[in-house]
Order: sequence, then C-alpha cells, then structure tokens
Amino acid sequence: MQSPESSSSSSVLLNIGGKKYATTVETLTQREPDSMLAAMFSGRHTLPHHPTTGTVFVDRDGKHFRHVLNWLRDGAIPVLSESEYQQLLREAEYYQLLGLADYINERLGWKKVDSSEAELTRKDVIKCIQAQRVRFRGVNLSGLDLSKLDLSEVDFSYACIKNTDFSCANLYKAKFGQVEASSSSFQNAILRECEFVGANLQDSILDGANLRSANLQDACLTRCSFIETDLHSAHLQTANLTSANLSGANLEAANLKGAKLSGTNLQGANLQRAYLREVDLRDTLLTGAKLGGANLLGAIR
Repeated sequence: MQSPESSSSSSVLLNIGGKKYATTVETLTQREPDSMLAAMFSGRHTLPHHPTTGTVFVDRDGKHFRHVLNWLRDGAIPVLSESEYQQLLREAEYYQLLGLADYINERLGWKKVDSSEAELTRKDVIKCIQAQRVRFRGVNLSGLDLSKLDLSEVDFSYACIKNTDFSCANLYKAKFGQVEASSSSFQNAILRECEFVGANLQDSILDGANLRSANLQDACLTRCSFIETDLHSAHLQTANLTSANLSGANLEAANLKGAKLSGTNLQGANLQRAYLREVDLRDTLLTGAKLGGANLLGAIR
C-alpha cells in the first residue's frame, strides 16, 4: 500500500508502544526535517498501516512520545526530572531529533561534566569518519591525538575534547557548539566557517589556524594563543578574550562587539574594518595594530 503521508496537511494516526496519538505530517516533518520521523512521513516510503484503524505502529515507549510531539509542535517541553530527561533523551536519539537532544542536554548541563578518559580511540574515530554525516555529539574524546585527520563538517557539539590534539587537521565547517575544549591544540588547523558558539577553549593553542568566518560568539577564549591566526570576518561578539595572545593575527572585518579584551595582546594585529563597538580597550596591547576603518563607536580607550 502506498503511504498516504505525502501532503503536509494529512492527518496521521500513530500507535507508539500501545499508546494512540493523532497528529499531522506537517508536525512530524517541519521542525526537524532531517529526523527519522520526517523521513518516515515524507511520502518517499511505504509504511505498514493497521488494516482497519489505519494506524502506524512504532515499537517505542508511548509515555514519552507526548513530549516528542510537544517539541515538534511548539519547540519546547515541560520541566522534567533528571531521570525523565534521560529517558526522553534516548527517545530523541532514536528518532534522530537532534534539536530536542540539544535542548535536553542543555537542561542536564552535560557540557559541565569533567572527565579525563576518552570513550574512543584515534582508530575508532578514523573508522567513524569513513561514514557520512559523522556526529560525535556529547562524546568524550579528551586527550586523543586527532592531528592531521580530515574531520570536515563533523559535529562535535557538547563533546568533551579537553587536551585533544587537532593540529593540522581539516575541520572545515565542523561544529563545536558548547564543547569543553580547554587546553586543546588547533595549531595550523583548517577551521574555516566552524561553529564554536558558547565553547570553552580556555588555554588552547590556535596559532596559525585558519578561522576565517568562524563563529566564536560567547566562547570562553581566555589565555588562548592565536599568534598569526587568520580570523578574517570571524564572529567574536561577547567572546571572552581576557589575556589571550592575538599578536600578528588577521582580524580584518571581524566582529568583536562587546568582547572582553582585558590584558589581550593585539600587537601587530590587523584590525582594519573590524567591528569594535562597545569594547573596553584600556588594558589591551595595541602596539603596531592596524585599525584603519575599524568601527570604534562606543569603545573605551
């Protein structure tokens, strides 16, 4: 029987582990279009339906599916206990609802977990990156040598990568949102268009790295080394660069609005056309820095 779920307005009857739910194709496909649920009801697949009721059966916990539907409808779920969040996270991972998984991880505060033992080896990682759409979300890779690997577009969001060596690796468009990456090395790595929003990179080394158009908004970059790093057009809004070393770095057209630059070394840096509004530069080392065309409206000097 050809699946009728080809129209977004089509109603859908679901039997999730014995619990009945009624929803629409639009609800199941719009918020998380890359999920397993969206793929099931995209119209590209033939689904088995109950011959009399027309329901589609899924052998999962029906109790938690109401929260899944709440997320898909409204982008939010009610406050739950930690154990309920853990159970719902398993459902989110099964249905490949990455947005919901991120939401739950934020509530659980997993990014604060401090552990020094990696869950995988370098060999494990190499095997994984041979597949498409690699994700190491929330995985502990602390202390691994991942230097010189092609890790382009890999998702490391929420991972623990403390003391990890990414030097000379290709990390083009990789995702590092909310990672714990203190004391790691990205020296001479390709990090163009990477996402580091809210990441903790304290004491990390990024000398000579290519971070053109990378997003480091709200990142903790205290005492990081960016010597001669290419940060052209990078997003550094409200990032904490306290005592960071950016001597000789290329920050042309970078956005540093509201960034913390106390004790930051910007000697010889290229800040031409950089956006430096509302930045306190009184304790910043700027000897030899190029500031031609920089937007310094509201900056304190």
